[in-house]
Amino acid sequence: MAALSLKRQLLLVSLLMLLVPLAGVQFALELDNILRQQAQQQLQQQANRLALLAGDELLAQPPLAAGTFAVYTSAQNSALLLDGYADDWPGYDSPKPFPPPAQAPLSALQPWQQLPGAAPQPSALYWQASHSDKTLYLLIRIPGQPPQLFNPGAPQQAHHRLLLQLSSGANQLRVNPRSQAWLLRPSAPGQLPARSGANWTKTDPGVNAFWQPVANGWQLELALPRPAPGSRITLALYGGEGVAAENPPLAQIPAAALVRRNADLEQALASWLDSGQQLRVMEESGWVIARQQRTAMAATTTDIEPSAALINPVDENTSWLQQVGQNLLQALVKANQPDPLLVNEELWRQLPVDLPAAALMRHSNGSLWLSAQAPVFGGRTLVLEQSLDQLLNISGAALGTVLARSLLIIIGLVVVLLGYASWLSWRISRLAKWVTQCVDTDGRMAAQVPLQARPNSGNDELGQLQQRFNQLISSLHGYNQYLESFSQRLSHELKTPLAVVRSSLDNLTHCTDEAERQNYLTRAQSAVARLSGILRSMSEAARLEQSLEAEHKEVFDVAEVLTQVTAAYQALDPHHVIVYQGPQHGSPVLGSPELLVQLLDKLVDNARDFTPEGQRIELDLRRVDQGWRLSVFNQGSRLPAGADIFSPFVSHRIGELNTSEHHLGQGLLIAQLIANYHLARLDADNQSQNGLDGVAFRLVLPAAESGADVNPTPP
Repeated sequence: MAALSLKRQLLLVSLLMLLVPLAGVQFALELDNILRQQAQQQLQQQANRLALLAGDELLAQPPLAAGTFAVYTSAQNSALLLDGYADDWPGYDSPKPFPPPAQAPLSALQPWQQLPGAAPQPSALYWQASHSDKTLYLLIRIPGQPPQLFNPGAPQQAHHRLLLQLSSGANQLRVNPRSQAWLLRPSAPGQLPARSGANWTKTDPGVNAFWQPVANGWQLELALPRPAPGSRITLALYGGEGVAAENPPLAQIPAAALVRRNADLEQALASWLDSGQQLRVMEESGWVIARQQRTAMAATTTDIEPSAALINPVDENTSWLQQVGQNLLQALVKANQPDPLLVNEELWRQLPVDLPAAALMRHSNGSLWLSAQAPVFGGRTLVLEQSLDQLLNISGAALGTVLARSLLIIIGLVVVLLGYASWLSWRISRLAKWVTQCVDTDGRMAAQVPLQARPNSGNDELGQLQQRFNQLISSLHGYNQYLESFSQRLSHELKTPLAVVRSSLDNLTHCTDEAERQNYLTRAQSAVARLSGILRSMSEAARLEQSLEAEHKEVFDVAEVLTQVTAAYQALDPHHVIVYQGPQHGSPVLGSPELLVQLLDKLVDNARDFTPEGQRIELDLRRVDQGWRLSVFNQGSRLPAGADIFSPFVSHRIGELNTSEHHLGQGLLIAQLIANYHLARLDADNQSQNGLDGVAFRLVLPAAESGADVNPTPP
């Protein structure tokens, strides 16, 4: 795979900043869990308080025990048109067909009601009930077969008839309950009289009833005066011959309590609800006797938005990004929430056992709610719910703003990083181009980067790299010059002996005199010896460089070495005065004593060649800040100005006293190699010492702690 450019690498690195909004989203999700749990606890505490208040309000109303059959009447804001048709009744298009299975849930036929647990029958009763301030409305459907009509001329013939009874409950003013009954016998579709009294001969004008045939059955619609609270209703369907209850009923509604919502209780609880809350109070049997709701006020969001705008003003150009971030965050929060339970909050009967005590619920319209339950006096249950949509809108708006701005900041940082990467790439490419210009077409290395091509890069890493390139190029330039001068000097050194050998051989072929022939042979042998010396000197320098790579350093006393070698030099050279000045011991340095002796050999040999007989050669050792300074001073001729005496094949021996041997200029080169091995620099200059003119070679060796045991790898 191809290597990535610097811009692409920084782009990939900058994408790691996306972990910041991801961490923020994760934090928001965890915070949502914590806040939802806290809201659940607060909702439960509020439900407990409202349950106590509802119990106080319901002390005078007897509870409806579980298993008690009841007929639920919903509130009717306007009068119904009595015509036998049910199109103006709520829930007229409820699920069909009739009859439903016996195990159908309570919500299967709502708002139609039926006898719970009743098995399918050829004739059954389904009803709806509603009330206004003064009237009770009933809608009764008998599915399964058309009615057997009543013939007034032959009242004993078989026909269908409905017996309706109302009994008012006992109270403090009336000890004995009062009962009313009406007999309804369908004849022609339309209005039918409600008979009461003995033998059902009296028509009650206070009861209006109409019936109409419907698909797969018939239905009856009637209105009667609203009964007193606590009343019970009984409805029975008879068939066959007879007048009233002479035969067993085909279907019936046993004595059922009339249940309706308690307006006083709803009004008492309304003021204790917060915005976005709703509650239901249910009897033990599941009938809803109170329902109240407080919708979230539109001013809530408008009150929040100005203050948020004052604290965090949002630019118009980023409002759409904020909205996208808010919607995305709300979707993530909803996805992170537990699966809600689907609850139809509009039912007028819900068994408390079917509702969880505390859970996240979804209503039929798709909204999310937190739910809490609390027991109410008399076996009743209060269910309090808090809308989560409002909380999501408030928190989502704030977090959406943070998310949107974080994305904008990240995009800005990515652009800045890409621009910075482009600038770095341009600087690196320019530096590479400038380095390429340091080599000309002939392959020669320039002394340094051209002045017109040097970048003003400052002191950063690239600027330091450019400086290192300058140093490297200067070093390579010096090395190339060294190689070029080395080849020229070597060629110059080899040219003379080769010419001597060639001329001697040519003369030998034409020479007949034996003495002259011997002279030419001597000259040829001398030239060959000189060639051998050149090769030997070059090999010695090469072998020394190789040996330095494997040489190990040790701590030794340089004063003791100088004392011993000075005595040896004086013993071998009685023609010069060789003395040592300095301490006798106590000068530890790190290096190789054998190599140091070899360096001294080269320096002392060089000094003997330029020192007249009987003159002094002084070896001196002194303590300096950098370590120990070793110097070799010889009395004699001085160095010419600008002389490069440490290069190979360089020799300045015009005033040399000992001319018996031709020197190739390799001795001081070897001394320089040994000095580099000891991390020291060898230099030489003209000096006057004690009134004597001469040349001094100086070498500063780093001091070492006595007794140290180190063997570092030589440089």
